Amino acid sequence: MAENKTMDSIHRGLLKKYHTLCSRLGLTEDEKRAIAQSYGVESSRDIDTHDLVDICAKLSAKAEPELTALRRRAMASIGAYLRSEGKAENASIIKGIALRATGYAAFHDIPKERLRNLIYLFNKRVADAQSVQDLTQPESAAPPPNIPNGFLIGDA
Repeated sequence: MAENKTMDSIHRGLLKKYHTLCSRLGLTEDEKRAIAQSYGVESSRDIDTHDLVDICAKLSAKAEPELTALRRRAMASIGAYLRSEGKAENASIIKGIALRATGYAAFHDIPKERLRNLIYLFNKRVADAQSVQDLTQPESAAPPPNIPNGFLIGDA
């Protein structure tokens, strides 16, 4: 009896992982139904536990490249921010900032939407800082762009 409960909990966990992966990949109901039918069943609940392990492994492999690219972009944007502020940077510092900003315990647990938010936030901070720096730096001896030849119109 205990073995059956254990297998049921494993199956429920795999089923949850299957649906999470399907959502991450943006699979429609028809696509999920086609996966189930390819295993000779009508519903994902009826897929054998061993088959669910295989399906989840295949779906994870498809979902991973996008997440890896987003993780790299997030690290690059945080690194660019640290460089723009003149602060030390390395992978540990960058991951620590990402974890504190998102509230997750592990860098690989951060979902893609939160990674996209980090990328946008830190890229925006770098761009804003550059804009402020451009506005506050004294220009060379060139006349302002709206005054031709340095004279006001009518001052001749």
